[in-house]
Amino acid sequence: MVAFIIADILIILIAIYILSVRGRTNNKNTGKFLNFRYAHRGLHNKPTVPENSLAAFKAAVDNGYAIELDVHLMKDGNIAVIHDASLKRTAGMDVKIEDLTTADLEKFTLEESSEKIPTLNQVLELVDGKVPLLVEIKPEGNCAAVTAKTVEILKSYKGDYCIESFDPRCILWLKKNAPEIVRGQLTQNFMKGKSELSFFTRLLLTPLVLNCLNRPDFIAVEQTDRKDPQIVLATRLWGVKKFVWTVKSNEDLIMLEKEGFTPIFEQFKP
Repeated sequence: MVAFIIADILIILIAIYILSVRGRTNNKNTGKFLNFRYAHRGLHNKPTVPENSLAAFKAAVDNGYAIELDVHLMKDGNIAVIHDASLKRTAGMDVKIEDLTTADLEKFTLEESSEKIPTLNQVLELVDGKVPLLVEIKPEGNCAAVTAKTVEILKSYKGDYCIESFDPRCILWLKKNAPEIVRGQLTQNFMKGKSELSFFTRLLLTPLVLNCLNRPDFIAVEQTDRKDPQIVLATRLWGVKKFVWTVKSNEDLIMLEKEGFTPIFEQFKP
């Protein structure tokens, strides 16, 4: 009898888990973002064409590639386009972008170029709807504020854009406050290697159980983790669309496209 009870409990738990990884599959706008190749942080070529620079975004547009970019909220409430919170790697100064204002951006150049850190508005003006944008929100303890400001800016933009984040709280904000926007959950196997995240957080994020709350339109997964069970369940069983990052060879790009992934690439030109 005890064995049957345990078996029943396990079956119920498995069923609950399978249901939890579902996304949203009835958003007709999702399809417009799938048949592109996304230049990761623009079509950059270090050090003269740095990542997340206007030069890198112009190169992507000129070559017909969609663009993936990263955004942070600055001290004055504006949105900067840069990957790291610290400027040490990209601009040689160990200061946080969240502590700067728009005027401060003129003080820094990216890598060995003359390029400045752009604002989201500057990027939108440059791209001008010519290619789709995949905007990654990078919260630093300010999920609601950075997501709300990003959406505020994007809503006046006439081009196509979708939004993604590793932080499920940003995706939940979009679901509640801007459900019309195509939204994606960035993911990877957080249990592998070292991480600044707590064990509980990594255990919570890796299996995509929060999909049941956030209902993402797509999942963007690290290439090496694309065959993990939670990815297979969400994409093959439930039909959630799938992006893959970061593709670094033409051979991998072709292989992944054959597997049905929308690629986010860098370090080569397809």
